[in-house]
Amino acid sequence: MPFSLFGRKKSKPAAPPAAAAPPAPATPSATVRSGSGSAVSLDKVQRSAPGLVSLYKAAGVSLEKNRLAGVRAAVYLVLDRSGSMRPFYKNGSVQALAERVLAAAAHFDDDGTVPVIFFDTKAYEPAEISLDNYKGRVAELHKQHGHMGTTDYVSAMDAVIAHYRSCGATDPAFVIFQTDGAPNNAKAAEKAVCKAAGLPIFWQFIGFGRDEFRFLHRLDDLPAPKFRVVDNAGFFEAGADPRRMADDVLFDNLMNEFPEWLQTARAAGVLR
Repeated sequence: MPFSLFGRKKSKPAAPPAAAAPPAPATPSATVRSGSGSAVSLDKVQRSAPGLVSLYKAAGVSLEKNRLAGVRAAVYLVLDRSGSMRPFYKNGSVQALAERVLAAAAHFDDDGTVPVIFFDTKAYEPAEISLDNYKGRVAELHKQHGHMGTTDYVSAMDAVIAHYRSCGATDPAFVIFQTDGAPNNAKAAEKAVCKAAGLPIFWQFIGFGRDEFRFLHRLDDLPAPKFRVVDNAGFFEAGADPRRMADDVLFDNLMNEFPEWLQTARAAGVLR
């Protein structure tokens, strides 16, 4: 799949005025486009996907709040289709997440599409949702894969890494990884996340349902650099009915740890 991703250097921040209050934190990454705002304009969203305008605006507020305005990234969506996920596909929770992620991605990447990787016992070939093709898209793609399996995080991560490496992206990847439970092999999944810490990829995990998510909570707190070069993963729970999480709350949770990763990854040489 083609990507319209471009890496540019950010302009140097202005020096703070003398005797002034401490300046706000600097923009967190060299992937900021000087003088630019959102990758896809509001006008284009209004023309291509009017149903996403309110989500696009809410995502923009969260980006400003978290110092991510102007940052460019290749956004991915990874979706769990293990058997226990069936109710979340049926009630529209997964589709709702996909629409929110697509609206947020329009601020990060100007191609108006998000690669989607479904996984269960294995990972499936990447597909995509786009500003001009998102309504009912999750159900359409999910149906193509037939029987639902188990929960293999590693295959999904490998699929993301392979796609990112092959697409020629120069901006970092921001991966929204949704699941409703622990991986088949926790040790292998932890090892995969730690190994991937040397790549310009941030993994934002989202938990659906009532699982305790012990593995993901532990992963979120796994110290760096003892176990990995940088902390390259975040996690939050969206609850038993993810559709009830307010848009602004969901976007704030999505954007919460990404800015810090951009800074630490840059300092560690993971980002150039």
